[in-house]
Amino acid sequence: MRSVDLRNITWRKSSYSNSDGGNCVEVSDDLLAHASWRKSSYSNQDGGNCLEVADGLPLVPVRDSKVPDGPALVFPAAAWAAFVDGIK
Repeated sequence: MRSVDLRNITWRKSSYSNSDGGNCVEVSDDLLAHASWRKSSYSNQDGGNCLEVADGLPLVPVRDSKVPDGPALVFPAAAWAAFVDGIK
């Protein structure tokens, strides 16, 4: 698994954090923009069944390639591997 360089990611403090430094959780809205996506081998050239995954991360993000700026589902790597093995 490759390491992820988090230094160039834009982070924002969670709205649940307070100004006294308590409950400080930071989240990134653009982390997946830096991922290396690949299209599923089951996708076709006509735009149908276009599923993309990003490999080599601690979690496996999955998105619709027709909406690259849209939402992505994120799965633990072990759960994704079990899913893929189950559908083979």
